[in-house]
Amino acid sequence: MAVALSGCATVMNGTKVDYSSDTKPGGATVTFTDGSQCTTPCTLEFKRKNDQRADITLPGYKPTYVLIQSKLGGGSFGNILLGGGIGAVVDGTNGASNRLYPRPLIVQLAPEGSDQEPMLLDKNGKVVMPVRQHNDSVRVDVAKSIGADLAGLNRSGQVSGSPAQ
Repeated sequence: MAVALSGCATVMNGTKVDYSSDTKPGGATVTFTDGSQCTTPCTLEFKRKNDQRADITLPGYKPTYVLIQSKLGGGSFGNILLGGGIGAVVDGTNGASNRLYPRPLIVQLAPEGSDQEPMLLDKNGKVVMPVRQHNDSVRVDVAKSIGADLAGLNRSGQVSGSPAQ
């Protein structure tokens, strides 16, 4: 049975996921760590196991970035509970049991010259938290895979002075 269940998340989810990005207002350019780029609203395909940084720009609005964290999902726990240690290893290695957070990526941009800050929105358009607060909560973890500079950390592990942290 364990062999039959090995890689369950790989079979059910695959190793890639459609990742939607949007901004309020729309029409912003989003450039991701892997070099892919799109104009909002847009959808790209990403590997589930890879953390990313999304740099967002739109003339008239403050540039910002959002750190996208690959987090372990529930699929690996099912493998372990059902005796699928092999499946847990397979899914853990290829990232099939991971989820990207936030997903979808929806950002309310802040106008240039204002004291507003960019905000993360949920799929219903409600404010979740400031982008800065989200980035601060995942920065150290994401830095392990994308590097301290891209995650907004300086050499001493402190938040660097980059825009819209």
